Amino acid sequence: MPEPPPQLPGLIVPGRPGRGPAVLGDTVHVALVFPMRGPAGIFGPTCEFCAQLAVEEVNQAGGVLGRELSLVPVDGGAPPEQVAREVESLVSLGAVHGVTGWHISSVRQALAPRIAHRVPYVYTALYEGGERTEGVFLTSETPAEQLLPAMRLLAGEKRVRRWFVVGNDYVWPRRTAAAALRYAAQTATEVAGQAFLPLGVHDFGPVLRRVEHSGADAVLMLLVGNDAVRFNRAFAAAGLDQRCLRLSTLMDENMLMASGAGATRGLFSAAGFFAGLVTPENLDFHGQYARRFGIEAPQPGSLGESCYEGVLLLAALINGARSLDVRAIGAGADTVRYDGPRGQITMSRRHARQRIYLAEADRLEFNVLTQL
Repeated sequence: MPEPPPQLPGLIVPGRPGRGPAVLGDTVHVALVFPMRGPAGIFGPTCEFCAQLAVEEVNQAGGVLGRELSLVPVDGGAPPEQVAREVESLVSLGAVHGVTGWHISSVRQALAPRIAHRVPYVYTALYEGGERTEGVFLTSETPAEQLLPAMRLLAGEKRVRRWFVVGNDYVWPRRTAAAALRYAAQTATEVAGQAFLPLGVHDFGPVLRRVEHSGADAVLMLLVGNDAVRFNRAFAAAGLDQRCLRLSTLMDENMLMASGAGATRGLFSAAGFFAGLVTPENLDFHGQYARRFGIEAPQPGSLGESCYEGVLLLAALINGARSLDVRAIGAGADTVRYDGPRGQITMSRRHARQRIYLAEADRLEFNVLTQL
C-alpha cells in the first residue's frame, strides 16, 4: 500500500523565489487557462466542463496531497501578454498552486517563462513541438506523431501528391507548416503553396483562388476554431471539396457541427482522441460526462477532453512527487502514469505518450479510420 499523503494543518510549499514559502490550506487551487473569446472560444465551454469533471473525479479519489482540488478560470483567449500577467499575479499571490488548460502556443510562450519555474504547468493543446522549459509538462500531440503519419497514409491511400497549407499567422501554424515541408519530402509529395492569415479572419476568397490555381489535391488546415469553421464553409461553397481533401490536426466535433453537414466532405483529422472512439475508457468518460452535464452539453471532443487529461496529469504529477515543488515533480515525471479516456498515459521527457488516430468526417461526426 502507498504511504498516505501528509495531513498537516498547513503544508509548506516551496517554489516562490524571493517571496518565501507559500502555505497551503485545505485546497489546492489550479488556474484553468482556456479560451472564453476569439476564434477558439467555440470550444471553451467543453474545456471547462471536461476539466471540472476531472477535478470531481480527483477529489472523489482523495484529492491532491490529501487536499481538495479546485479550479480558478482564466480567459486564455485574451492577448498572450495579458494572460501571462494575470496568471503570474495569481501565482505571486499564492492564489494558485498549478496551471493547466488549452490555449494557443503564443499564450504558452508568454506564460511559461513567468511561472513554470514556480508552479507545475500542464499544457494540453496540440502544438508545434520543442517545448523544453523546466516545469512545463505536456499532454499534447506534436507534428512528428500526428501530422507525418497522416500525410504518409493519405499519400498512399488517397493518392495525395500536392498540398496547400492554410494556417493562422502565429507560431503553431508556422512551425507546423515548416515540418510539413520536411514531411512532404518523406512522403513523395510536395507543398504547392502556403498562406497565413490573422486570427479572426473572415474573407477566404483570395486564399481559395490560390488553392484552386495551385493544382493542389489536398489542403493542410492549420486554422483555429471559428476560423476553421468559416474556412470549411467557404471551401465547400467554392466547390473545392469536389477536388481537394482537407487534413486538420485541430478539429473537433463542435467545429464540425458549426461548419454544417454540407461543408465537411473529404475532411480528415488526426488526434489522440475523438468522441466516437469505441473503447471502454471513452465509453465510461462519455457516460460520466452526460450524467454530470446532461445530453445537451457541448460534445467533449479532443480539444475539450484535453483539459480533462491536463487535470489528471497535474494531479498524478503532484501526488507522485508528494510535493508541489516543481523540481521534485520534474525529477519524477517520467515515472508517472495515469488512466483516462485516452487509455493509459505514460510520460517521456515531460511529454505524454499516447495513441494517435486518423478520422474522416461523416457529416457532423468523425469516423475513426485507423490508429496511426
